[in-house]
Amino acid sequence: MTTLTMIARVVDGLPLAASIQEDEQSGRDLQHYQTQAKQLCRKLNAQSPDRCTLEAGDMNFHYLIAEGVCYLFLCDASFPKRMAFAYLEELHTEFYDQYGKKVTIVTRPYSFIEFDTYIQKTKRSYVDGRARRNFSSINTELQDVQRIMVANIEEVLQRGECLSALDTKASNLSSLSKKYRSDAKYLNTRSTYAKVAAVAVCVITLIIYVRFWWL
Repeated sequence: MTTLTMIARVVDGLPLAASIQEDEQSGRDLQHYQTQAKQLCRKLNAQSPDRCTLEAGDMNFHYLIAEGVCYLFLCDASFPKRMAFAYLEELHTEFYDQYGKKVTIVTRPYSFIEFDTYIQKTKRSYVDGRARRNFSSINTELQDVQRIMVANIEEVLQRGECLSALDTKASNLSSLSKKYRSDAKYLNTRSTYAKVAAVAVCVITLIIYVRFWWL
């Protein structure tokens, strides 16, 4: 399986470490994906969603932002999303322990390229067949993957639309949906009160009519 892992500083997109595994039989242009990965890292900022999946045809970019660092993973679209983010979480834990205090001061690209050894070892534990069969053992509390924003890599890169803008749109749609439900509930309540009031008026009118009729 063709995979690409990249770790970059969010504030300026500086690549800190990377690891590539190319499947020659797939016929994929890995150089193209590398370029997209670098462009994406340069587009991220403090307002970007901290977890996101970007669709790129039959491949997906998954990224996690933590402690000012982006952990990016390119893999087949069929690869389970929960495993992809569990892999990124594990990279973050180890990378932060080793280099967390140095991230803000380095100026040279790929200053922590030696981290590739750990990336390769960890990736194998998630990508090989045995790990995928043991998928159910992964901690399901890492995150609710259904809530992770999904976008298209071409829309983000070619149209110049910021991920933070996409996240804002999603939040706005969610707010509008909540407002609609609230308004609908309010209208239903008013309708119920109106019906009860109408029945009460009819009952009171009937009582008054009967009382005066028999008097």
